[in-house]
Amino acid sequence: IIIIIGAGGHGLGTAYYLAKNHGTTNIAVLEKGWLGGGNTGRNTTIVRANYERTENELFYEHSLKLWETMSQDLNFNVMFSQRGVINLAHSDAQVDAFQRRGNAMILNGSDAMLLNPAEIKARAPHLDCSADARFPIKGGLLQPRGGTARHDGVAWGYARAADARGVDIIQNCEVTGLDISNGQITGVQTTRGAIKAKKVGIAVAGHTGHLATMAGMRLPIESHVLQAMVSEPVKPCLDTVITSGAVHCYISQSDKGELVIGAGIDEYNSYAQRGSLPVITSQMGALSTLFPIFSRLKMMRNWGGIVDVSPDASPIISKTPIDGLFFNGGWGTGGFKATPGSGYIFAHTIAQNE
Repeated sequence: IIIIIGAGGHGLGTAYYLAKNHGTTNIAVLEKGWLGGGNTGRNTTIVRANYERTENELFYEHSLKLWETMSQDLNFNVMFSQRGVINLAHSDAQVDAFQRRGNAMILNGSDAMLLNPAEIKARAPHLDCSADARFPIKGGLLQPRGGTARHDGVAWGYARAADARGVDIIQNCEVTGLDISNGQITGVQTTRGAIKAKKVGIAVAGHTGHLATMAGMRLPIESHVLQAMVSEPVKPCLDTVITSGAVHCYISQSDKGELVIGAGIDEYNSYAQRGSLPVITSQMGALSTLFPIFSRLKMMRNWGGIVDVSPDASPIISKTPIDGLFFNGGWGTGGFKATPGSGYIFAHTIAQNE
């Protein structure tokens, strides 16, 4: 038997690809809460593959191709909308950097377009592109194939497809300990009893360090809160994704009409799934400056997800010194868009033990 700890997108995706690609069906996915109740349901749903470094670009491009066929593959509509993702450049230096990144993306087989301010204004009419804007718009990098997906649909789609292939998904079953003998994993202890297994894969995002401690390991990962919020619903007014790394603001409009707004991570370490006033006020200031018209809207709700951040902000998908124990973590703010690629590769790592 193989145990996957964590029934979010990464854990469920891993179970699905273990069954589909590697013919393994004796799998149990354990979840301490409810299916998709962690970071999978607490993000801003953006999907993109716009990286400069070859390793990152090749991985996220592979993941994006899986996104493009996911609804058909799972026979479940994950509402993947390729509305494009635009990264705003606020200085000439950023324009140069985006040009290099776009060229690197194209060389690695992905898609990229450099936009001038007029082209950005045509795609996002409400964006302040004036000459005296607080954050001047000098240009932007567009990935046309990027977009958004329905986060709950991704979790449910993988869960249904994995279940159809014989995978057991056990909710309200918290792992309280790992059974290790002579350097080999032998099973797990849970709130519903012990389960024996020769392989255990851990995909629990912000709680990765907590599970590592059960194995006597200390991972180079910190947990931070990543906040998001939504406005009251309005008629369609933004049909693309706009991001500004300079002010850590990204925004899209959901199918219900709400503006989905993301921020940067809170600097302090925390396991709290809630927002904080300093980030909210900073975020509202940045958004209102980029899109003055949105300052008239009410914020409906806000929340926080727990992201696990590695020192170089690159994920870890790996075997461990304990035979049969595998970790998938350190995704930081890139976890949701990585979902299918992460599950695909983690399944390979567990199945092939390499």
